[in-house]
Amino acid sequence: MSASAMTTRTERLTGTAVLWVFAASVLVPFIAITLAALQPAGAPVAGLSWPSPMHFENFRRAWTTAGFGALLRSSAVIALVVVPVGSLLATMAGYAFGTMRFAGSKVLFSFLLIGLTLPPEAAVIPLYYDLRQFGLTNTYWALILPLTGLYMPFGAFWMRAHFLSVPKELAEAARVDGASEWSVFWRIMIPTARPAITTLAMLFFVWSWNQFLLALILIQEPSRRTAPAGLGFFIDQNTRDTPMLCAATLIVIAPVVALYLIGQRHLIRGMTQGAVKG
Repeated sequence: MSASAMTTRTERLTGTAVLWVFAASVLVPFIAITLAALQPAGAPVAGLSWPSPMHFENFRRAWTTAGFGALLRSSAVIALVVVPVGSLLATMAGYAFGTMRFAGSKVLFSFLLIGLTLPPEAAVIPLYYDLRQFGLTNTYWALILPLTGLYMPFGAFWMRAHFLSVPKELAEAARVDGASEWSVFWRIMIPTARPAITTLAMLFFVWSWNQFLLALILIQEPSRRTAPAGLGFFIDQNTRDTPMLCAATLIVIAPVVALYLIGQRHLIRGMTQGAVKG
């Protein structure tokens, strides 16, 4: 066997081993939480132990005790507004920065990217007073508006990178045929950007669904908080019943896991599309 073949085989085995390590680091905690959620109510949980019998009533108790019906509805309402609005605005901004040349475009894009470096914690206090002045605190808009703006720098950067990878000849040919800029955007660019937009939408959904800090400060009504924020209060009030806490955790993360399982191909395709186009 040649040295190059041995090197290739070693690299392949090393890559496979690394992937298995990362997969185990994700799956083992998830399996541990699932097994713990099926233990008897109030039972101490240590390590991985198979429950016999399985106590699925922990999920029912967690659902009713924490009021997850209202919490999940709040998270869904916020996500179902933030995702389409944020995706549309980010796509339009990315198209403008990626394909158009206008006065101050580089400065404006650099200014937009500053949002990627600013932590949300630095703006939450002034944000609270601004929203309270407009009477928006304790409403869904208190999260929808800030989250849409918070995700915009990454969204514009993501979509700009995609549109830069699209051959310019496509848009130029459409303009030569008399297509307006709006027609080029909707009929030529949007179809090519579907994988990138789908990936961006999935990321926006996960981020808005998992929102904790802003929901905790900007919304005081318990039933209007997001599911993760409600889970935080639920954990503080039920620190001794580990199986029910694990069941509550699984309820909160279930929509995100389901979304990933359904859209993993679109997510991977969107992540690799720019690299493939080079």
